[in-house]
Amino acid sequence: MAQKVKLSTIADELGVSTATVSLALRDSPLVADVTRNRIKETARDLGYIYNRRAASLRTSRSGIVGVCVHDVMNPFYGEILKYVEHELDRRRQTFILSNHYDDLSKQRAFVDTLLQLGADGLILSPAVGTPAADIKLAEGNDLPTVLIARTIEGAGVCGFRGDDAFGMALAVDHLIGEGHREIAMVGGTPQTSTGQDREAGWRTALLKAGIEPRPEWRIEGPRSRDAGFQAALGFARLERRPTAAVCFSDLVALGFMYGLARAGLTPGVDVAVVGYDDIEEAEIATPSLSTVSNGQAEVGHRAAGALLDRLSGNPASDETVLIKPVLRMRDSSHFAGRLPLGTSG
Repeated sequence: MAQKVKLSTIADELGVSTATVSLALRDSPLVADVTRNRIKETARDLGYIYNRRAASLRTSRSGIVGVCVHDVMNPFYGEILKYVEHELDRRRQTFILSNHYDDLSKQRAFVDTLLQLGADGLILSPAVGTPAADIKLAEGNDLPTVLIARTIEGAGVCGFRGDDAFGMALAVDHLIGEGHREIAMVGGTPQTSTGQDREAGWRTALLKAGIEPRPEWRIEGPRSRDAGFQAALGFARLERRPTAAVCFSDLVALGFMYGLARAGLTPGVDVAVVGYDDIEEAEIATPSLSTVSNGQAEVGHRAAGALLDRLSGNPASDETVLIKPVLRMRDSSHFAGRLPLGTSG
């Protein structure tokens, strides 16, 4: 059996102290970058593996943060995670990622695993139906938690998300300014704080303009391309079809535009469409998708920063921070060749 490489082996190889080697392998700022990199490279060459479990016993810190979201394949969450990762990397923290797909049991199993591993904290976009008690359970077992994208009333922890009611109202106001009076909302459900707030923004903006929302204008559904596609097929068959639609997300909006095209309608011409989130695909879609930028970069940076500040001993906050969205106007709702408003095909 090969002899286990020790810290002293690396120290002897480089002519430094074992304390310096230990600090370098823990990414301590007390060791110069050049020395730290040289120690890490030598450790790798010698086959040394840093024992994180032993280190966590000494420091009461694992260096691990759990991140759990609905589905990382959704570009909205992917963009948030990019900035979460950037902030954690900057402070030399490792994270473990899990998708819960709105399966509460899967989310709970992941949180249990983090507790068993002695993880330092959790960044969570909670699954539909997550009770405040679940968050309090994590907090009560020394797993500081920060919420992103969705929040839970009574959870008692801080959260970061876009101001969804304000953002959806921006989208509706834009369409009203373009002359539309019949505006549907497609996708999402009232089961999440995001769904509640976006629908509230849609209703409030219509009522403020003296427009009574019709029940058939609210087309609930999942937050996916396929859901948007299927919704468009039903939308196209409406006897009195709205001239415009705001969608719960860009994924829904892109699917909705595909469905309109399948039904023989031209997005941006026959029906104005606005999405939500401003994912990268929105700008290169055909037509380019008008959308609401929901501050994913700021959400990711600030959520990770807030958690790491707590781990550094700063007082915990229980406030929800709302990031102000920005409207991005493109061809899908602002097309010069649009048919006269009021035509419903």
